[in-house]
Amino acid sequence: MDIFNIHFDKDWSLVIVISPFLIIAIVLLLILYRWVIKKVFKLNEYEIDEAEIGIGNSKIKIKPNYADMQIAYQLYIELSTRKIGLPIDFEDDFLIEIYDSWYEFFKVTREHIKAIPAQKVRTSKTTKAIVKIAIEVLNEGLRPHLTKWQARFRKWYQIHSEKEDFRDKSPQDLQKEFPDYSKLIEEMKEVNKKLIEYRRVMKQLSIGVN
Repeated sequence: MDIFNIHFDKDWSLVIVISPFLIIAIVLLLILYRWVIKKVFKLNEYEIDEAEIGIGNSKIKIKPNYADMQIAYQLYIELSTRKIGLPIDFEDDFLIEIYDSWYEFFKVTREHIKAIPAQKVRTSKTTKAIVKIAIEVLNEGLRPHLTKWQARFRKWYQIHSEKEDFRDKSPQDLQKEFPDYSKLIEEMKEVNKKLIEYRRVMKQLSIGVN
């Protein structure tokens, strides 16, 4: 029995013969292909605890598709290559550079979100969840701290860095003279902790590991 055959009959009509065994084999290969892809890319269901990121008290279960993984990967890279999703070293890090990085991340994340088609956000629950979390990280995680501290600290630093008494100090030593330094870094540590958790979640969604 032919597995696959194409020929013309006596009336010159095209005849295509496909063996049921070939059809079964194709179906099995498709099933195997989907299984391998799922294992390789680990399209599992993930639970996101909003409380750990500091944006709410819900636990969201999502199963990202490939487009969602790409969105999460872009955010993960931004968090990993800036001083934002990494622990702050308050002895050696310069706070103004950290604020620069946070502010730039705010703008870049907003651009990434704007680039996602509205139709995809409306039709995909997982995409909607990722966008929701990203927006709330900006508005509830970063924005309050930046609004409260960034301008005050920058202005103070600019004024005092030009004073004769402070010119010999390093930026790291000078910033410790800020009147509310202890309170500032206490709140900055809390934001940093939430952003590190956010980075972990984006890494898990994009490449499947913590």
